[in-house]
Amino acid sequence: MKRKLGAPQAITATAHKLARIIYRLLTHGEAYVRQGLEEYEQKTKARALKAIQKTAATFGFKLVPQESLAKVVS
Repeated sequence: MKRKLGAPQAITATAHKLARIIYRLLTHGEAYVRQGLEEYEQKTKARALKAIQKTAATFGFKLVPQESLAKVVS
């Protein structure tokens, strides 16, 4: 964030993120569970795939997973 926004805005963004987490904990009474690395990578991959599919659709293409293509060709 510091590289994109600069130091003052990065500090504000981080403080805002922490404030949102603390507010959610206090209002809903839930325990904070830090997201695991595997779960984070899985969500990031799914988000990237969705974005690529959306971009392909705007150009009139449909993406097909590589596994299904290998089965058809074999």
